[in-house]
Amino acid sequence: METRIPGYCALCISRCGCISVVRDGKLVAVEPDPDHPTGAHLCIKGRTAPEWVNSDQRLLTPLKRTRAKGATDPGWQPISWDEALDTVAGRLRRYAAESGPESVAFSVTTPSGTGMADSFTWVNRLAHAFGSPNTVFATENCNWHKDFTPRLTWGEGIGMPDYERTGCILLWGFNPTTSWLAQAEQVRRAKKRGAKLVVIDCRRAGLAARADQWLRVRPGTDGPLALALAHLLIEQNGYDARFIRHWSNGPFLVREDSGELLRAAEIDPSAGEHDFVIWDGETHTPRTVDAGGAGPLPNGVALFGRYRVTTSRGDIACHPVFQLLADRCSEYTPEAQAKITGIDPQQLRETARLLQAQGPVSYFTWTGTAQQPEATQTARALSLLYALTGDYDAPGGNVQFTRPPLANLFGLELLEETRRGRTLGLAQRPLGPGSMGWVTSTDLYRAVTEGDPYPVRALVSFGANPEVTKPPTHSSGAALRQLEFYVHADLFMNPTAQHADILLPVASPWEREGLHPGFQVSQRAESRLQLRPAVIPPRGDSRSDSWILFQLAMRLGLNKHFFNGDPEQALSALLQPSGINPQQLKAQPQGIDLQLETVYHKYRQNGFPTPSGRLELFSARMQAAGQDPLPRFDLDTGVEPGYPLRLTSAKWVQYCHSQQRNVPSLRKRMPDPLVELHPETAGRHGIQDNGWMVLETALGTLRARARFNPSLEPQTVCAQYGWWEPDGEGGGHHYNGLINPATIDPVSGSNSLRKAWCRIRSAT
Repeated sequence: METRIPGYCALCISRCGCISVVRDGKLVAVEPDPDHPTGAHLCIKGRTAPEWVNSDQRLLTPLKRTRAKGATDPGWQPISWDEALDTVAGRLRRYAAESGPESVAFSVTTPSGTGMADSFTWVNRLAHAFGSPNTVFATENCNWHKDFTPRLTWGEGIGMPDYERTGCILLWGFNPTTSWLAQAEQVRRAKKRGAKLVVIDCRRAGLAARADQWLRVRPGTDGPLALALAHLLIEQNGYDARFIRHWSNGPFLVREDSGELLRAAEIDPSAGEHDFVIWDGETHTPRTVDAGGAGPLPNGVALFGRYRVTTSRGDIACHPVFQLLADRCSEYTPEAQAKITGIDPQQLRETARLLQAQGPVSYFTWTGTAQQPEATQTARALSLLYALTGDYDAPGGNVQFTRPPLANLFGLELLEETRRGRTLGLAQRPLGPGSMGWVTSTDLYRAVTEGDPYPVRALVSFGANPEVTKPPTHSSGAALRQLEFYVHADLFMNPTAQHADILLPVASPWEREGLHPGFQVSQRAESRLQLRPAVIPPRGDSRSDSWILFQLAMRLGLNKHFFNGDPEQALSALLQPSGINPQQLKAQPQGIDLQLETVYHKYRQNGFPTPSGRLELFSARMQAAGQDPLPRFDLDTGVEPGYPLRLTSAKWVQYCHSQQRNVPSLRKRMPDPLVELHPETAGRHGIQDNGWMVLETALGTLRARARFNPSLEPQTVCAQYGWWEPDGEGGGHHYNGLINPATIDPVSGSNSLRKAWCRIRSAT
C-alpha cells in the first residue's frame, strides 16, 4: 500500500514543499511538490532522506554511560525513558539548588540547517523557565548578522528581497543554490523577467555564473568593498538624498570634540534628554528633533558642512552624520580598495552604475559575510550601502512580508532580570547574542573549566555538535569531559555526543509533526501556514524533541509554563493570534493560505523601530559599546608570516554542516573532502587535480583532495567545512581545527571561519 502525503522538507531554512511517499509503513521517497510556493525543486539531501531515516545507525533507545569519560568504549547501556528523564530532572534540580539555575546550560543546534525549527521555541522556553540564561546556539556564526545586526541600522532584520518587483539583485557572500533552493528559484525567475544580478563572492559558484557583475572579492574584505561602493554612490550623487534627509539620522549633528551626537538639551533646556539637533539650511540655525519621531525632516536640512552651534557650554563645531559618513567612505576609493579586495577599479565603477541605473535594488547576505573577525562592522557597512539606495521597505527592495501571526512563547520574559545579566559573555559583548540569552561554546568551556565568571556544571543539548562545528579551544575537550553531567538528544551519534552521560534518541522530521508560519521567499509563500504531519511512526523508542522537552518540564515542576504537558494546548496557544485552530491545519496538511498583503513604507506611518525612530547611519548603540559608530576597516592586507595563502570555506549541496556524511548515496557523490585551488597555485606546489594534499595553518593540518578551480584568485584556497572523520593516515579532515578560536568579532563573537591564512603541500 502506498500513500503520498504533502508537507515540507524540514532539513533547512528553504523549507521546500514536498510529497513524502510511504509504502507499507516505510518512507521510500521524498519528491518536490510544485503546488507548494517553495516546492519547485528539492535538493539531493531532501531526496535522500529515506536513507538516513531508515539508517541502521540511528539512535533508537535512551542510553546511559557506564564507563568514565575518556574511555575508548563508553559502555552505553539501554535504559527506559522514565529512568532517563527522571535522572536528568533530578540532576538538574540538584544543580539549581546548589549552584543556581545558571549552573545548568542548554544547547540547541541551528534551526536554519537542521530539523530543529520544530522545537526551537521549546528549548529556549525550557531554559528560560528553568532560570538559565545560558543557551549555546551558534547564531553568531549563522543568522545573527542578517537577523539581528541590521537592527542597529533600521531596527529589524534584513527582510527578504521583493523578487517579483526588484530591478537589481545583490547577493553578497550568499549562494542559494546550495543553501536555499526556494530563494535561488526566485532569483532565476527575476532574472528571466529582466532583473539584473550582482554577485559578490570569492568563488564563481552557483548563480555567480549568471551574474551581470561578479565581483571576486578576497575573503574577509567585504567591509572595505561595501564602503567603496558607498563612496561612489555618494560621490556621483547616486544615492536617494530625499530618503536619507527625511528618514535617517544622516542630518543629526555630531560634536567635533567628542565624536558624539549633539543632544538637544545642550541648546534647549526644555528638550528631551534623548532628543537631537539638525542644521536648518534655510534659516542657518540649529533645530531640535524629537527622539522616536516618525515624521519626515524638513527639505532644507543639511547633510553636508561644518557648523558652530551655541550650547550651554559654549560654541561647539559640529558635522552632520552624513558628512562624516561621506568622509569615511572617501577613504575607500576604487584604487585604495583594489589593493585589499582585489576588485578592479573599473569593475567597481561599473557595478556602482548598475546599482544606480537598475533599481529598485534588493540584496541578501548570509554566512559568507558573517563568519569574519569584523562581522558586525561588515554587516553595518552593507546596511549603510543599502540604505543609500532608498529601497528599504519599498516595492522591489528588501521588505518584511506580512506573515501569519503566532504567539511569542520563546519565554525570555520568564527569566529574571538579575539572571539575564549573568548570561555568559554578555558583559564583554552587550550588543551580541548574549542579549537574547545565547552564549558561545567558548564562553561555556571557560565557565566549565575555569569557573569564569561562575561554574557551569551541567549541559543539556539538542542536536548540537560544537566539537566539530566550532573552532577548538585549549579547553573544549577538557570541558566536555569535565562537565559533571551532560545530556545529548540526537538522531545519530556525533563527536560531541560521545562525551554525554545520557543519550536521548530523537525522531526524524518525517516521524513528527511541525508547524511553520510563512515560507519567507515571497508574499505568497509567507502567507502559508502549515502543520506538517508525521508520515510514519517514530522508529524504535525515538521521540520528538518537543515531547522530550515537555516531559522534562513536567518533571522539573514547570507545568504552568508548558501547558500541563499537553502539546495540543501548546499548539493552540501558538496559533491563537492567527485565528486558525489545529483542527483546521490537520484537515489541510498542504497548508492554509491566509491571503496576506505586503505593507510597504511602514516607516512613513510609524518611523523605524530604532531608539531615534529613524534609520541610524550613525549608531550610538555601537559607540556606547566601545565600537566605532561608523564602520571602519584596515586597508592593510596583514599577511600572516609563513602562511601566504588566503583560506576560506564554503558549503556544498551534498552536506549541511557536520551532517549527512553517513548517507551512502551522498557519500558516493562526494566521498572525500575537497579543497579548491587555482591550477597555477597547485602546480607551484606539485599538487595534482583530485590528488591528496595537505593544508596547514598555525593551528593544525587538514588532508583533502584537490579540486582545480580556475575562477579562484591564485592566492585563495577554499576548503570544506563539517568533515570530521579521521583519514586513516594519522590525520583528519577537521577544517575548524585550523581556525584560531581567539580571532572573533568583538561585538557578536563570530568566528573567523571565512578568513584565515594557510600554506599547502602535496600529501605525496
